[in-house]
Amino acid sequence: MSDPDGMRVLVGYAPDDRGDDALALGARFVRAAEGSLTVANVHPPAWPARGPGSVDAEWVSYLRERSDAALDQALDHLYPLSLRDGVTRRVHAHRGSGRGLIEVARDTGAGLIVIGSAPRGRRGRIAIGSTADQLLHGSPVPVLLAPRGYAEEAPPRFERLTIAYWRHRDAGGPLASAAGFARVLGLPIRLLTLVLRPPGLAARFRGADELMARQLAQAEEGLAQAAALFTDDPDGQAGGSGAGGAGGLGKAAVETEAVVGTGVTAALGSCDMLPGEVLACLSSNDGPLRKVFLGEGSGKIVRAAPCPVLVLPRGAVPSLPSEAQG
Repeated sequence: MSDPDGMRVLVGYAPDDRGDDALALGARFVRAAEGSLTVANVHPPAWPARGPGSVDAEWVSYLRERSDAALDQALDHLYPLSLRDGVTRRVHAHRGSGRGLIEVARDTGAGLIVIGSAPRGRRGRIAIGSTADQLLHGSPVPVLLAPRGYAEEAPPRFERLTIAYWRHRDAGGPLASAAGFARVLGLPIRLLTLVLRPPGLAARFRGADELMARQLAQAEEGLAQAAALFTDDPDGQAGGSGAGGAGGLGKAAVETEAVVGTGVTAALGSCDMLPGEVLACLSSNDGPLRKVFLGEGSGKIVRAAPCPVLVLPRGAVPSLPSEAQG
Protein backbone atom coordinates (compact mmCIF):
# COMPACT_ATOMS: atom_id res chain seq x y z
CA MET A 1 0.00 0.00 0.00
CA SER A 2 1.00 3.63 -0.32
CA ASP A 3 2.77 5.86 2.16
CA PRO A 4 0.46 6.45 5.16
CA ASP A 5 2.06 9.86 5.68
CA GLY A 6 1.19 11.01 2.17
CA MET A 7 -1.96 12.60 0.81
CA ARG A 8 -5.13 11.12 2.33
CA VAL A 9 -7.79 10.69 -0.34
CA LEU A 10 -11.46 10.13 0.43
CA VAL A 11 -13.69 8.58 -2.25
CA GLY A 12 -17.44 8.88 -1.87
CA TYR A 13 -18.77 5.57 -3.18
CA ALA A 14 -22.23 4.43 -4.24
CA PRO A 15 -22.78 1.02 -5.86
CA ASP A 16 -23.38 2.37 -9.36
CA ASP A 17 -21.51 3.84 -12.33
CA ARG A 18 -20.81 7.17 -10.63
CA GLY A 19 -19.25 5.30 -7.69
CA ASP A 20 -17.09 3.27 -10.06
CA ASP A 21 -15.96 6.46 -11.83
CA ALA A 22 -15.00 8.10 -8.53
CA LEU A 23 -13.20 4.96 -7.39
CA ALA A 24 -11.18 4.68 -10.61
CA LEU A 25 -10.15 8.35 -10.40
CA GLY A 26 -9.36 8.21 -6.68
CA ALA A 27 -7.30 5.04 -7.10
CA ARG A 28 -5.31 6.58 -9.94
CA PHE A 29 -4.65 9.68 -7.80
CA VAL A 30 -3.52 7.59 -4.82
CA ARG A 31 -1.10 5.58 -6.94
CA ALA A 32 0.36 8.71 -8.54
CA ALA A 33 0.65 10.61 -5.25
CA GLU A 34 1.66 7.58 -3.14
CA GLY A 35 -1.09 8.47 -0.71
CA SER A 36 -3.66 6.55 1.31
CA LEU A 37 -7.25 5.79 0.39
CA THR A 38 -10.48 5.87 2.38
CA VAL A 39 -13.70 4.70 0.73
CA ALA A 40 -16.91 5.94 2.35
CA ASN A 41 -20.59 5.28 1.86
CA VAL A 42 -23.06 7.73 3.38
CA HIS A 43 -26.53 6.40 4.17
CA PRO A 44 -29.64 8.17 5.52
CA PRO A 45 -29.99 8.51 9.30
CA ALA A 46 -32.23 6.22 11.31
CA TRP A 47 -35.92 6.92 11.72
CA PRO A 48 -37.12 7.88 15.22
CA ALA A 49 -39.40 5.22 16.68
CA ARG A 50 -41.06 4.17 19.94
CA GLY A 51 -40.63 7.42 21.76
CA PRO A 52 -38.01 10.17 22.07
CA GLY A 53 -34.40 9.06 21.70
CA SER A 54 -35.31 5.71 20.17
CA VAL A 55 -34.60 4.48 16.66
CA ASP A 56 -35.78 1.55 14.60
CA ALA A 57 -33.03 -1.04 15.14
CA GLU A 58 -34.08 -3.10 12.14
CA TRP A 59 -33.91 -0.07 9.87
CA VAL A 60 -30.47 0.87 11.20
CA SER A 61 -29.24 -2.68 10.61
CA TYR A 62 -30.62 -2.65 7.07
CA LEU A 63 -28.92 0.66 6.24
CA ARG A 64 -25.58 -0.51 7.58
CA GLU A 65 -25.83 -3.80 5.71
CA ARG A 66 -26.44 -1.93 2.46
CA SER A 67 -23.47 0.35 3.11
CA ASP A 68 -21.22 -2.56 4.02
CA ALA A 69 -22.27 -4.40 0.85
CA ALA A 70 -21.49 -1.28 -1.20
CA LEU A 71 -18.02 -1.05 0.33
CA ASP A 72 -17.43 -4.77 -0.27
CA GLN A 73 -18.18 -4.10 -3.92
CA ALA A 74 -15.80 -1.12 -3.93
CA LEU A 75 -12.97 -3.24 -2.54
CA ASP A 76 -13.64 -5.91 -5.17
CA HIS A 77 -13.21 -3.24 -7.84
CA LEU A 78 -9.98 -2.06 -6.23
CA TYR A 79 -8.45 -5.54 -6.22
CA PRO A 80 -7.32 -5.44 -9.89
CA LEU A 81 -5.75 -2.04 -9.16
CA SER A 82 -3.54 -3.48 -6.37
CA LEU A 83 -5.16 -1.16 -3.85
CA ARG A 84 -7.51 -3.42 -1.92
CA ASP A 85 -5.16 -4.13 0.99
CA GLY A 86 -4.84 -1.27 3.45
CA VAL A 87 -7.87 0.69 2.20
CA THR A 88 -9.88 2.25 5.02
CA ARG A 89 -13.66 1.74 5.01
CA ARG A 90 -16.10 4.24 6.48
CA VAL A 91 -19.88 4.01 6.86
CA HIS A 92 -21.50 7.28 7.90
CA ALA A 93 -25.08 8.39 8.51
CA HIS A 94 -26.22 11.81 7.33
CA ARG A 95 -29.24 13.35 5.66
CA GLY A 96 -27.03 14.87 2.96
CA SER A 97 -24.45 12.66 1.28
CA GLY A 98 -22.18 15.59 0.46
CA ARG A 99 -22.29 17.01 3.97
CA GLY A 100 -21.72 13.50 5.30
CA LEU A 101 -18.56 13.20 3.20
CA ILE A 102 -17.35 16.52 4.61
CA GLU A 103 -17.72 15.08 8.13
CA VAL A 104 -15.85 11.92 7.13
CA ALA A 105 -13.08 14.03 5.57
CA ARG A 106 -12.67 15.93 8.84
CA ASP A 107 -12.65 12.73 10.88
CA THR A 108 -10.04 11.03 8.67
CA GLY A 109 -7.88 14.07 7.92
CA ALA A 110 -8.49 13.70 4.19
CA GLY A 111 -6.92 16.34 1.96
CA LEU A 112 -9.07 15.55 -1.07
CA ILE A 113 -12.63 14.31 -1.70
CA VAL A 114 -13.35 12.43 -4.94
CA ILE A 115 -16.85 11.85 -6.33
CA GLY A 116 -18.44 10.97 -9.66
CA SER A 117 -20.86 12.80 -11.91
CA ALA A 118 -24.60 12.78 -11.31
CA PRO A 119 -26.28 9.96 -13.27
CA ARG A 120 -28.02 12.34 -15.67
CA GLY A 121 -24.71 13.67 -16.96
CA ARG A 122 -23.60 13.39 -20.55
CA ARG A 123 -20.90 10.78 -21.11
CA GLY A 124 -17.44 12.30 -20.77
CA ARG A 125 -18.83 15.34 -18.92
CA ILE A 126 -19.70 16.23 -15.32
CA ALA A 127 -23.22 16.86 -14.09
CA ILE A 128 -23.67 18.39 -10.65
CA GLY A 129 -26.16 16.52 -8.49
CA SER A 130 -27.11 16.98 -4.85
CA THR A 131 -23.92 15.37 -3.47
CA ALA A 132 -21.66 17.52 -5.63
CA ASP A 133 -23.74 20.63 -4.91
CA GLN A 134 -23.23 20.22 -1.16
CA LEU A 135 -19.50 19.61 -1.56
CA LEU A 136 -19.02 22.43 -4.06
CA HIS A 137 -20.65 24.91 -1.70
CA GLY A 138 -18.89 24.17 1.55
CA SER A 139 -16.10 21.58 1.44
CA PRO A 140 -13.04 22.69 3.42
CA VAL A 141 -10.78 20.55 1.19
CA PRO A 142 -10.44 20.35 -2.60
CA VAL A 143 -13.01 18.29 -4.49
CA LEU A 144 -12.09 16.15 -7.51
CA LEU A 145 -14.93 15.22 -9.86
CA ALA A 146 -14.84 12.32 -12.33
CA PRO A 147 -16.66 12.65 -15.66
CA ARG A 148 -19.36 10.12 -16.42
CA GLY A 149 -17.85 6.95 -17.88
CA TYR A 150 -14.36 7.64 -16.52
CA ALA A 151 -13.93 4.11 -15.13
CA GLU A 152 -14.36 2.62 -18.61
CA GLU A 153 -12.23 5.15 -20.48
CA ALA A 154 -9.61 6.23 -17.94
CA PRO A 155 -6.19 7.04 -19.41
CA PRO A 156 -3.19 5.04 -18.13
CA ARG A 157 -1.76 8.06 -16.29
CA PHE A 158 -2.21 11.75 -15.54
CA GLU A 159 -0.29 13.96 -17.97
CA ARG A 160 -0.86 17.63 -17.13
CA LEU A 161 -2.64 19.94 -14.69
CA THR A 162 -4.41 22.82 -16.42
CA ILE A 163 -5.47 25.66 -14.12
CA ALA A 164 -8.45 27.71 -15.29
CA TYR A 165 -7.06 31.06 -14.16
CA TRP A 166 -8.46 34.53 -13.80
CA ARG A 167 -6.76 37.30 -11.90
CA HIS A 168 -8.36 38.34 -8.62
CA ARG A 169 -7.18 39.16 -5.14
CA ASP A 170 -7.61 35.69 -3.65
CA ALA A 171 -6.09 33.69 -6.51
CA GLY A 172 -2.74 33.22 -4.75
CA GLY A 173 -3.87 30.54 -2.29
CA PRO A 174 -5.56 28.31 -4.88
CA LEU A 175 -2.59 28.75 -7.23
CA ALA A 176 -0.25 27.55 -4.50
CA SER A 177 -2.58 24.65 -3.76
CA ALA A 178 -2.71 23.69 -7.45
CA ALA A 179 1.08 23.89 -7.65
CA GLY A 180 1.30 21.52 -4.69
CA PHE A 181 -0.99 19.01 -6.38
CA ALA A 182 1.08 19.23 -9.56
CA ARG A 183 4.29 18.52 -7.60
CA VAL A 184 2.72 15.61 -5.74
CA LEU A 185 1.52 14.09 -9.01
CA GLY A 186 4.66 14.99 -10.95
CA LEU A 187 2.75 16.98 -13.58
CA PRO A 188 3.57 20.02 -15.70
CA ILE A 189 1.25 23.01 -15.33
CA ARG A 190 -0.69 25.00 -17.89
CA LEU A 191 -2.35 28.27 -16.92
CA LEU A 192 -5.43 28.84 -19.06
CA THR A 193 -7.60 31.94 -19.30
CA LEU A 194 -10.86 31.97 -21.24
CA VAL A 195 -11.61 35.30 -22.92
CA LEU A 196 -15.33 35.32 -23.68
CA ARG A 197 -16.62 37.01 -26.81
CA PRO A 198 -20.09 38.61 -26.48
CA PRO A 199 -22.80 36.65 -28.30
CA GLY A 200 -25.19 37.88 -30.98
CA LEU A 201 -25.42 41.51 -32.06
CA ALA A 202 -23.06 42.75 -29.35
CA ALA A 203 -20.16 41.09 -31.17
CA ARG A 204 -20.90 43.20 -34.28
CA PHE A 205 -20.80 46.62 -32.65
CA ARG A 206 -18.16 49.07 -33.77
CA GLY A 207 -15.04 48.59 -31.68
CA ALA A 208 -15.91 45.04 -30.63
CA ASP A 209 -12.74 43.64 -32.23
CA GLU A 210 -10.57 46.25 -30.53
CA LEU A 211 -12.23 45.51 -27.19
CA MET A 212 -11.56 41.79 -27.58
CA ALA A 213 -7.94 42.51 -28.52
CA ARG A 214 -7.51 44.55 -25.33
CA GLN A 215 -9.12 41.86 -23.20
CA LEU A 216 -6.90 39.22 -24.76
CA ALA A 217 -3.81 41.36 -24.11
CA GLN A 218 -4.88 41.85 -20.48
CA ALA A 219 -5.43 38.11 -20.09
CA GLU A 220 -1.98 37.35 -21.48
CA GLU A 221 -0.43 39.92 -19.15
CA GLY A 222 -2.19 38.35 -16.16
CA LEU A 223 -1.05 34.89 -17.22
CA ALA A 224 2.54 36.08 -17.52
CA GLN A 225 2.43 37.54 -14.02
CA ALA A 226 0.96 34.35 -12.60
CA ALA A 227 3.51 32.18 -14.44
CA ALA A 228 6.30 34.28 -12.94
CA LEU A 229 5.26 33.06 -9.50
CA PHE A 230 6.35 29.54 -10.38
CA THR A 231 10.02 30.10 -9.64
CA ASP A 232 12.75 28.32 -7.72
CA ASP A 233 12.87 31.14 -5.14
CA PRO A 234 11.56 29.66 -1.86
CA ASP A 235 10.90 33.12 -0.45
CA GLY A 236 8.89 34.19 -3.46
CA GLN A 237 11.02 37.30 -4.12
CA ALA A 238 11.11 36.81 -7.88
CA GLY A 239 7.41 36.29 -8.35
CA GLY A 240 5.96 39.42 -6.84
CA SER A 241 2.27 39.54 -5.92
CA GLY A 242 0.47 39.81 -9.24
CA ALA A 243 -1.79 36.83 -8.51
CA GLY A 244 -3.03 37.85 -5.13
CA GLY A 245 0.07 37.62 -2.99
CA ALA A 246 0.95 34.00 -3.62
CA GLY A 247 4.67 34.59 -3.49
CA GLY A 248 6.96 31.99 -5.03
CA LEU A 249 5.20 28.73 -5.79
CA GLY A 250 8.29 26.62 -6.32
CA LYS A 251 10.05 25.74 -9.52
CA ALA A 252 7.68 24.17 -12.07
CA ALA A 253 7.28 23.73 -15.79
CA VAL A 254 4.53 26.19 -16.71
CA GLU A 255 2.95 27.09 -20.02
CA THR A 256 0.26 29.72 -20.54
CA GLU A 257 -2.62 30.01 -22.95
CA ALA A 258 -5.43 32.49 -23.50
CA VAL A 259 -8.26 31.44 -25.77
CA VAL A 260 -11.19 33.37 -27.17
CA GLY A 261 -14.65 31.90 -27.62
CA THR A 262 -18.32 32.79 -27.53
CA GLY A 263 -19.22 31.26 -24.19
CA VAL A 264 -17.34 28.96 -21.84
CA THR A 265 -18.21 25.78 -23.71
CA ALA A 266 -16.93 27.08 -27.05
CA ALA A 267 -13.77 28.60 -25.55
CA LEU A 268 -12.90 25.51 -23.54
CA GLY A 269 -13.72 23.29 -26.51
CA SER A 270 -11.09 25.08 -28.61
CA CYS A 271 -8.32 24.12 -26.14
CA ASP A 272 -6.19 21.06 -26.72
CA MET A 273 -6.71 18.56 -23.91
CA LEU A 274 -4.39 15.61 -23.32
CA PRO A 275 -5.93 12.20 -22.59
CA GLY A 276 -4.55 12.44 -19.04
CA GLU A 277 -5.54 16.07 -18.46
CA VAL A 278 -6.80 17.29 -15.08
CA LEU A 279 -8.46 20.72 -14.96
CA ALA A 280 -8.18 22.77 -11.75
CA CYS A 281 -10.81 25.43 -11.14
CA LEU A 282 -10.78 28.28 -8.62
CA SER A 283 -13.70 28.87 -6.27
CA SER A 284 -15.76 32.02 -6.57
CA ASN A 285 -14.38 35.10 -4.88
CA ASP A 286 -17.84 35.60 -3.34
CA GLY A 287 -17.69 32.37 -1.34
CA PRO A 288 -16.43 31.80 2.22
CA LEU A 289 -12.71 31.82 2.80
CA ARG A 290 -10.98 28.41 2.92
CA LYS A 291 -14.00 26.58 1.54
CA VAL A 292 -15.01 25.43 -1.90
CA PHE A 293 -17.69 27.64 -3.43
CA LEU A 294 -18.63 27.16 -7.05
CA GLY A 295 -19.71 30.37 -8.75
CA GLU A 296 -21.52 30.83 -12.05
CA GLY A 297 -18.38 31.00 -14.18
CA SER A 298 -16.56 28.14 -12.50
CA GLY A 299 -19.76 26.07 -12.61
CA LYS A 300 -19.89 26.46 -16.38
CA ILE A 301 -16.26 25.35 -16.63
CA VAL A 302 -16.96 22.23 -14.54
CA ARG A 303 -19.90 21.26 -16.75
CA ALA A 304 -18.01 21.90 -20.01
CA ALA A 305 -14.78 20.14 -19.05
CA PRO A 306 -14.00 16.89 -20.91
CA CYS A 307 -11.73 15.63 -18.10
CA PRO A 308 -11.61 15.34 -14.29
CA VAL A 309 -11.99 18.68 -12.53
CA LEU A 310 -10.28 19.68 -9.28
CA VAL A 311 -12.15 22.49 -7.48
CA LEU A 312 -9.98 24.39 -4.99
CA PRO A 313 -11.12 26.21 -1.83
CA ARG A 314 -10.98 29.98 -1.90
CA GLY A 315 -7.85 31.46 -0.39
CA ALA A 316 -6.68 28.20 1.18
CA VAL A 317 -3.36 26.42 0.78
CA PRO A 318 -4.08 22.88 2.04
CA SER A 319 -1.20 20.91 3.54
CA LEU A 320 0.20 18.27 1.19
CA PRO A 321 2.24 15.87 3.36
CA SER A 322 3.84 14.08 0.40
CA GLU A 323 5.10 17.41 -0.92
CA ALA A 324 6.51 18.43 2.44
CA GLN A 325 8.53 15.27 2.68
CA GLY A 326 9.97 15.62 -0.82
